[in-house]
Amino acid sequence: MLQKLSAQKHWQPYKGPFTITRIQPGDILVENEDFAFGPLSIIDHAVMKKGLTIKMHEHVNDEILSYVWRGTMHHKDSTGIEVPITPGHLMMMNAGRSFWHEEKVKNDQVEMLQIFVRPHETDLEPTIQFHEKPIRNRDWYLMVGPEESQARLKVRQNVYILDAHPKQGDQLDIPVYQGLQPFLYVLDGELSIGDIQIQKMEAVTDLVEPLPPITAVEDTTVLLFFVDMNAPVSMEGTISGKRAY
Repeated sequence: MLQKLSAQKHWQPYKGPFTITRIQPGDILVENEDFAFGPLSIIDHAVMKKGLTIKMHEHVNDEILSYVWRGTMHHKDSTGIEVPITPGHLMMMNAGRSFWHEEKVKNDQVEMLQIFVRPHETDLEPTIQFHEKPIRNRDWYLMVGPEESQARLKVRQNVYILDAHPKQGDQLDIPVYQGLQPFLYVLDGELSIGDIQIQKMEAVTDLVEPLPPITAVEDTTVLLFFVDMNAPVSMEGTISGKRAY
């Protein structure tokens, strides 16, 4: 049975030059004491205004995918890396026991996702990864997967993350990852799936059956997660480890 997470369920912990709409994936479930969907903890849908600087700050035990949809976010970290993160240029911070970084918007406004996953262990070795992918792939592209997977970016957890940018009228089949549960999030645009509509900042899952094909009502950007709902997790993450806000 399809279960939908509507945009009205979200809240905004920050508003102004830096506005975050916080998606709690576990809110899609009927009964769930935690806001996470297995180890998929938080999706921060952020809008950052020109001139904004988020000063150097620490993450501990967070696995964080930075996915820029529009604009350029300038990243700087404690390892000395300085790099622009743009549409198609992905960044994965595996914070482990400690990782510091700064974010800056120099020119146009940025709209992006920061996706927080709980790692399978506490205090792993910190690392950072980058990957250049197609910018507007109309079919699914595997961005992130476990360390033993073929994904270009690795997460220390049994989670896969894909994206697609179907054009109006495109229909996409949903892949199946055996033993993992799907969570489909619309970053922008609108989809139909089954007999329901999924608009910007909304999500859908089915815990029993594979998801049916999706049809783009308009040009759309969609992220698709496959999650091991029973995976061991560290609850020590700076953001991902919280149980309630």
